[in-house]
Amino acid sequence: MAESAIISRHLRALWGLPGTTLGVVGWPAARRERLFLSWHYWWQAHLIDCAVDAATRVPTPARRKRISALARSHRLRNITGWTNRYYDDMAWLAIALERAQRTQDTEEAPGALLALEKELYESWDPDTGGGIPWRVGADYFNAPANGPAAIALLRLGRHERAGEMADWLDATLRDPETGLILDGIHLPSGEIERPVFTYCQGVVLGLETELAVHTGEAKHLERVHRLLAAVEDRMTTRGVVQGGGGGDGGLFNGILIRYLAVVALMLPGDDAEQEADRRRAASIVLSSAKAAWANRLEVEGEPLFGHDWSKQAQLPGGSSGAGHFTSGGSVTSSTVPERDLSVQLSGWMLMEAAHMVSAAGL
Repeated sequence: MAESAIISRHLRALWGLPGTTLGVVGWPAARRERLFLSWHYWWQAHLIDCAVDAATRVPTPARRKRISALARSHRLRNITGWTNRYYDDMAWLAIALERAQRTQDTEEAPGALLALEKELYESWDPDTGGGIPWRVGADYFNAPANGPAAIALLRLGRHERAGEMADWLDATLRDPETGLILDGIHLPSGEIERPVFTYCQGVVLGLETELAVHTGEAKHLERVHRLLAAVEDRMTTRGVVQGGGGGDGGLFNGILIRYLAVVALMLPGDDAEQEADRRRAASIVLSSAKAAWANRLEVEGEPLFGHDWSKQAQLPGGSSGAGHFTSGGSVTSSTVPERDLSVQLSGWMLMEAAHMVSAAGL
């Protein structure tokens, strides 16, 4: 039902071109959104990732065709190719297209991945002590760029670099007081930006889990255990991920949930600690899914998820009040966050994650 709601409310042909599909970023949509003047590169990457989830859950020709159309339309709308100036954006797209190629043999993916991998690999900056910037030429090196870039590079076979990036994240951005991953650091000045966001925790949990699988090194298991405990203690209430917003922030909790499911399904080890960590991660996924489902609205028989899964979802009143770009390049929330595609994608991610976890018997 979450998949169906996105398809009916948000998916449209790009500029009326046959064989194209892209996500309209608001519902009800403003004219700028319907014309794809606003389209948000990294939101569309997560739309592809969710479409891959659905095709993995129940493979059908229609779902495979949708993934190809989304990938092709992403390239068309980006105009200049697969890449842009934001390394976090490119990392999210690389993750989605690598999964599309590996699981669905999406023909658009190989060429895109060559371009994206080159950008992500070559952006590592040893002169400043490691890390990749969030944007070309920036002095800000953050978890939202380094986390997904490391996951993408790991899955593309760049295991050593992914390990270096995980070590950099742990040494540079882990807060010793809370155990959580801070947002980023300005280099070479060393000034740290201290906000903590759920998606920063998610990508590090996923990265360390997959490195534990690939390397067998105990340090990765230890980092997952430590960070998972901090997330449960500081970012959940009664097992449900706290808060949430609209705009770019609408994706944050969904990303955390996606990688909590990775911990639940992939974390290796037979010790009691690893078993407990897998169960803890699965419990947060399932508790959050139950809360989000209980608090959804039903609109024409399909769910509308709330931006805060522990509170009743609100119905957008119309096409006014759309979010906008800030001077820093981020997208603000709509007046009613539920109108944002990002919020609804998080709901879809959450339901797919809950399916995977429950299907595994967790």
